[in-house]
Formats: sequence, structure tokens, C-alpha cells
Amino acid sequence: MRSTILIIDDDEKIISMLRRGLAFEGYDVVTASNGAEGLKAILSGDPDLVVLDIMMPQVDGFEVCRRLREAGSRMPILMLTAKDEIEHRVKGLDMGADDYLVKPFALEELLARVRALLRRKPEQNGMEDQRLMYEDVVLDVDSREVLRSGKRVELTAKEFELLHLFMQNPKRVLSRDLIMDKIWGYDYSGESNVLEVYIAMLRQKTEEHGGKRLIQTIRGAGYILRGDL
Repeated sequence: MRSTILIIDDDEKIISMLRRGLAFEGYDVVTASNGAEGLKAILSGDPDLVVLDIMMPQVDGFEVCRRLREAGSRMPILMLTAKDEIEHRVKGLDMGADDYLVKPFALEELLARVRALLRRKPEQNGMEDQRLMYEDVVLDVDSREVLRSGKRVELTAKEFELLHLFMQNPKRVLSRDLIMDKIWGYDYSGESNVLEVYIAMLRQKTEEHGGKRLIQTIRGAGYILRGDL
């Protein structure tokens, strides 16, 4: 079954390039030139993945992403931005985007990200009902709720997956390559800092109420969920 990709971008050249490239790869492509049109297209068409620009008139990409996540949608979102600044990437990911690309980008890289996000979709839907616990952190896979010391921790979809991976492997060093493969579905190139951004956000949220650091950096090796380092 062909997947449907919705492109929301006000740049006609970007839309034209992505429409041709995605259609050539066998995807059905729907387009919208602003956030308001994009939200209507999502409601009427239920696409499998959204390629979403940040800077748009009427309703920007941040707001589109926020509304989708608040409505409970787990549709994969790949965010595009011309802003090569950490705060824009953090804000997009914090709103619930699953991945991002900074313009200008190579079409081949976008296609790889799209394939990876679509591969992750059935795995997310097929998570088994279980609760994982480590020290004072409780992660409920079925409800996708995370508690620390009894207080709810609000996580984006990708942050939840990352914490889930750590809690499945407590006290085990996870390499960058392994994490990128498990969470993003493509090999870590060494050029993107998306993993560092997510680790920083996950630490901030899980330590917000004074909790000690549980996700530790092992220099030259990766990361580990361990509270006694």
C-alpha cells in the first residue's frame, strides 16, 4: 500500500522539488502552501507523514505541530527549517516533531528520513502493554505516561521512545549508532547533533523537579541509564 506524504511549505520551489522526488519514489503526495491549509488537508486526508516547514504565513509550523500533538495525533512529522539555530530545532522537537532538516538539504537525505519515520510507525503502534521502572521513574508503554517521584513528565513522542530505549536497557552503555538506528532508523552520520538535542531535552524534563541525573554520558562510548555515576 502506497504511503501518502503531506508537504506543508510556502516555498513553491521546495514543494515542486519534493513532489517530484517523493512521487518518483512511489509515494502519493499532497501539498499545502500554509499551516491553515495543511491542517485542513490532515483532517480530510489522514496522511501517513507530514513534511512541515516552520516559517509560514497564517499558521506557522510550530503551531501546526502543537495542534496535532494536543489532539493526540502520533503522525510522524519531519520539520524543515532555514534557521540553523539550536533554539529553533529545540522548539520544533519540543512541540512534538520527530525529526528535522535544515535548509538547504539534499533530497536523498530527506528521502532517507522519510523512510526511517515510516518504518518506525508500525513499531510504535505495536508496543506491548507494560510498565517499566528504574529508581523513581515509571514508564507506562500502553498509556505513554511517564512519572518521576509520582509527578508526571510531559514528553514528546521521540523523547518517549528514547527514554523507553534506555529503560529497556538499564546500566547498559548504548552507542550513538545503536540509538540512532533504534530511534531514527538510519545510521548516525556524525554530522547531525539531533541525538544531543534530544538527550539535553530529556534530561531537562526528567530533572525538572530536582531529580538526580540518570542519563549519563560515557565519553567516546555513548550514553547509559544509571544513577550512581
